Amino acid sequence: MCTAISLKTKDHYFGRNFDLDISYGENVVITPRNFPFNFRKVPPSNRHYALIGIATLREGYPLYYDATNEKGLSIAGLNFPESAQYMPISSEKDNVAPFELIPYVLSKCATISEVKALLENMNLAEIHFSSDLPLSPLHWIIADRESSIVVESVSTGLKVYDNPTGVLTNDPPFDMQMMSLRNYMNLSNQPPENRFSQKLNLKPYSYGMGAMGLPGDFSSNSRFIKAVFTSSNSICGNSEAESVSQFFHLLRSVEMPMGSINLGENRYETTRYSSCCNTSKGIYYYTTYSNSTVNAVDMHKEQLDCDKPIIYPLAEELFIN
Repeated sequence: MCTAISLKTKDHYFGRNFDLDISYGENVVITPRNFPFNFRKVPPSNRHYALIGIATLREGYPLYYDATNEKGLSIAGLNFPESAQYMPISSEKDNVAPFELIPYVLSKCATISEVKALLENMNLAEIHFSSDLPLSPLHWIIADRESSIVVESVSTGLKVYDNPTGVLTNDPPFDMQMMSLRNYMNLSNQPPENRFSQKLNLKPYSYGMGAMGLPGDFSSNSRFIKAVFTSSNSICGNSEAESVSQFFHLLRSVEMPMGSINLGENRYETTRYSSCCNTSKGIYYYTTYSNSTVNAVDMHKEQLDCDKPIIYPLAEELFIN
């Protein structure tokens, strides 16, 4: 369960809520230009764009949840359990393991047009990282500073959708999510007009009634509707502080407090972290569930021509001013 947003003010910002009931030891990880990405079925990438994002390191390999490269291209993988289907290896395609998709695309591409060209011959193959780390069922939102797409591997093949909303959640597939927006065409950030009856003098009794009917539950479709509504009506200044603050406000509108999503056996889905990357500057901001203080890592303050991942443990302790 997750929500990702692409938003443009003066700069472009990309980030997500990562909703899960457990931690896998994630950190902010910068992968420098000379780190060797050895892919399972396609040629390795030994010299590439640098990446920053949140990842779990397994056997020295960064398994990214979301990341941005130095050119401003960003990707987030989101849970897609009901619909994701990975394919057998194909002799006619470029076989990329799903856990390789983020580094494979971000190491090679700078724009959405380049991503689309790369995807034309791609097969997301059913290749597990290891016997004790099987594949997660995912779909992906990919964005540059001008546009966004959604990539889904389903039973009928690899689907690539233009994404005018800049938002992605989980199931159902993206085309069905877009269709569901039509059920909410009457929502507005303006005060409502009386269309109920011309015989009754009905007036709003509260602010915000133009959005009456906006979903407030935690289901993926409801979060999609709410995130699209809040981000498409977002008004924000151009300063970095205003933009970052606004982005986290948008994510908080669909975050999951502890206890609201009971998975049974004393397990609860929570928003483990929220991220916001200024893709124009390479600054990765984040908060965690236990620490709402905004922390920042600037990839360009590191040596990006080395060959070892640079790791920043998540700051979990709340700082109160």
